[in-house]
Amino acid sequence: MKQVAIVIPVYNEAENLALFLKETASVCDAIPGYDFTWLFVNDGSTDGTLTELRRLSSENGQIQYLSFSRNFGKESAIYAGLQHAEGDFVILMDGDLQHPPALIPSMLEAVTDGGFEAAGAKRKASLSSRMFTGINNRVSSVKLEKGATDFMCMSRKFVDSVLKLSESQRFSKGLFAWVGFEIKWLDYEQGPRAGGKSKWSSSKLVHYAADGITSFSILPLRIVTIVGAVISLLAFIYIIATLIKTWITGIDVPGYVTTLCAILFLGGLVLLAIGILGAYIGRIYLESKDRPLYILDESSEQKDEPDEKQSN
Repeated sequence: MKQVAIVIPVYNEAENLALFLKETASVCDAIPGYDFTWLFVNDGSTDGTLTELRRLSSENGQIQYLSFSRNFGKESAIYAGLQHAEGDFVILMDGDLQHPPALIPSMLEAVTDGGFEAAGAKRKASLSSRMFTGINNRVSSVKLEKGATDFMCMSRKFVDSVLKLSESQRFSKGLFAWVGFEIKWLDYEQGPRAGGKSKWSSSKLVHYAADGITSFSILPLRIVTIVGAVISLLAFIYIIATLIKTWITGIDVPGYVTTLCAILFLGGLVLLAIGILGAYIGRIYLESKDRPLYILDESSEQKDEPDEKQSN
C-alpha cells in the first residue's frame, strides 16, 4: 500500500482536533490502496492542544505529533512537518476544517494518475488577495495562482525539492511555485471554521504579503533606483533652466509653495527608498544568523529529532 502522511500545523486548535480527525478519517478510510498517518505540528499553542495531541496519539498509532518550544510561526511548522513526514505522498492542510477533506481523493488521483507532482486547492480570492497576487506576478518571476492555499498534496519528489530550499524567511506558496513542477489546481468553497477564531490579523497578512514579494523579487529596489535617477535628471534640468533665467532676467524671489512641495516630495521619496532597502537588508541580517527554523520540545516518538534546517 502507498503511504500518505497528512501534515497539519496547529496553533490553539484543541477544540477542533477530534472533529478534524473524524472528518478526515471518514474520507481516507474510503480510499483503497493507501495507508494514512497524521502528523500534527504544535506551533507553541497556549491552550490544551498539546494535551489533546498526547491523548489522541496514545489512542491511535497512526497519529503523531511534534511540539515546538514556543510559537515559531506557520511557515516553520510547515517546514518541520515536511521534514519529518514519511511516505510516498504528503498532504498539507489546516486543522480547522476550512480545507475540506473531501478534496483528498481528487488530489491523490491527480498526483498518482494525472501526471502531476502536486495538486493544490484554490478558492475564490478576496480583493486583497487578488491585489497581492497581481502585484507579485508583475514584479516576480515566480507566478502565484490566484486564490491558491496551503492545502496541497505532494509527491515525495516535490517534498524533497522544497526541503532543499532551507532559507529561514520562508514563503511556502512561492517556494511551491519556485521548484517548477506542474501543479494541478482544484477549486473549492471555503466553509466556516469548525471552532475558535482565525489566528491571522490584518497586520500579519500585510507582513506576510511583504515577505512574499521581497522573497522572490528585487524589482522594488530597481524601481527606487530608476525613480531616483529620473528625479535627479529633472532636478538637473531645472537647475540649468533656473540659471539661464537668472542670467537673462535677474534673480526672482523664490516661491514658498514650490520649495515646500519639493522638500516634502523628495523627503518622502528618500524615506520610502530607505524603507525598501531596510526590508531587504533585514532579510539579509536574519538569514546571516543561520538560526534553526524551530526548536523541537517534544514529539510522539520521544527520541532525538533534528531541530535545525537541513544542510544541502
